[in-house]
Formats: sequence, C-alpha cells, structure tokens
Amino acid sequence: MQNYFDFSGYDWDAWSTFLQDHWLVLVIALVVLLFIIRVVKTFVKWALVLVIVVGIVAYSGYTLDDVKSIGTQAIDSLKQEAVSAMAGEVEKATFTSNSDGSFTVKTENLELSGVPGSGEVSVKFHGKSVGTMKIDSTIQALIDQAKANGKA
Repeated sequence: MQNYFDFSGYDWDAWSTFLQDHWLVLVIALVVLLFIIRVVKTFVKWALVLVIVVGIVAYSGYTLDDVKSIGTQAIDSLKQEAVSAMAGEVEKATFTSNSDGSFTVKTENLELSGVPGSGEVSVKFHGKSVGTMKIDSTIQALIDQAKANGKA
C-alpha cells in the first residue's frame, strides 16, 4: 500500500506530551462528541462537533494554519503520486477531444481534463479528484504522447 501522507515534518513528541498532560480533557471531549452524534440529529449536531474539534485544536496549541498545512502537505503528496504515475503510464494514455472544446487524457490510474490554452488541468487519481494542476513539462509530455498514441 502506498503512503499518500508525509508527516515527516510533524512533531510527534509535542502531540505525545499533549496527550499525556491532557488526556482527561480529551476523554471528556470524546464522550461529549459521541453523545452529541448519537442524540442530536440536526445541523446543530455538526455545528457542536465542529466547535468541540476547533476547541481541542486551539487548546492543543496548534493553530488552524498548522492544521491546514498538514492537509496541504497530504494533497501535495497525492499530487506528486499522480505525477509519478504519469511517467509510468504514458504509453497507454488516450486522448479524447470533447464536444465542448475541452479534452480528456486517460491512463489506467489517472485522468486529466482541461481546456486547450487554459494552462491547467483537473486531475483524478484512482478515480478521486485531487484538484487542479498547472500544465508543466511532465503534464504537457503526457498530453502530447496521448495525442500521438491516437484518439480514444
């Protein structure tokens, strides 16, 4: 199984110390969350869950920017996996011109969709969207090779 998340820059000692020092607060928060999820059945439930999670993150000393950066690192790692997959699947890539002027390039694990001249493509890796990427030399080479392979 491939690892899509790189937490090498993550301070596990800080989290370990935090968990040891504040385990009681976390257990109480978990019990409250489970109670809310089981009992409250409206939008209020998810608002309360969000407030508690944000409270725990704030209480831990990490900022929301820190949490966002972890998510950004995970997405960047997944995008890098997609780019690596491009190199191995370029011979089997197919190019399709869509009726709306857009194009689609498909390989076994990857799908790129874009509009000529836009400078970016939407990327799906293993059927899941990983966002958009700027068309760099690697992506342009995949598009060109897919065109050379023939249209689907």
